[in-house]
Amino acid sequence: MPLAGKGMLLTSMDVDIEHEEDFNRWYDREHLEERVAIEGFIEARRYVAEDGAPKYLCLYSTETFEVLDSPAYRNRLANPTEWSRNTMARFKNMIRGVARITISRGKGRGAMLGIVRIRPASGGHDTLRSSLRAALDPQAADGIVSMHVIENDPALSRPLTDNATNSDPGADDWFILIDAIDVTPADAAVRRLTDNIAFRPMVVSSGVYRLLWDLVRADIS
Repeated sequence: MPLAGKGMLLTSMDVDIEHEEDFNRWYDREHLEERVAIEGFIEARRYVAEDGAPKYLCLYSTETFEVLDSPAYRNRLANPTEWSRNTMARFKNMIRGVARITISRGKGRGAMLGIVRIRPASGGHDTLRSSLRAALDPQAADGIVSMHVIENDPALSRPLTDNATNSDPGADDWFILIDAIDVTPADAAVRRLTDNIAFRPMVVSSGVYRLLWDLVRADIS
C-alpha cells in the first residue's frame, strides 16, 4: 500500500567507527521503540547504505504532519534519555527532514530503498509535483514496489545536534523514495531520475539503502 499517514521524519547520519557498535545498539534497543511509542507515530524503518552517504538512514511515518510538532513529540525531544544524549552528540553529517508526504504510489515496502534528494527552485512547486507524480510509476519497471515524495518543512527541518556547522538540515529540500526488491532495480530507478534532464539540475544527492528492520506501532502495543 502507499505510505501510511501524512507526515514523515527522515534522519540520516554518520558515526565514527569506535562508537558504531553502541550507536547500533541504541537504535535497536531503545530509540526506534521510543519514537514509535509517541502518540501519532505509525512506523519506523532503519537502513544502512549500500551506495550513498551518510551511512545510516531512518524513516518515521506519522498519522498527520502536525504530529511532528506536537507537544508529545516536542516533550520527547526536550527530554532525551542519557543514552540518547550521549549517542546523538556523536552524530556526524546529520540530515534531519520533517516532511509532508505529498505523493505515494504503489503497494508495500521493499528490501531496498532508492533515494534522490532534490532542491526545487522557488516557485513552480505545483508543476514539479505534477511531473514527479507522472514519472513515479511503480508499474513501469520490474522490481519496483512503491515510489514516494516527501517535502521538507524548512522551519522544522533542523539538526538537533549542538554542532550545526557540520550538519545539514535539508531546509526546503524534497526526497524521492523508491521501494524496491533488490539493489539493481533500486539503482536503475534512481539513475532514471538523476539522468532525467527535467530533474537533473535539482539533484543534490542520491543513494541506495538496505533495510535493516522496521517497527510498527502494533508491535509494541
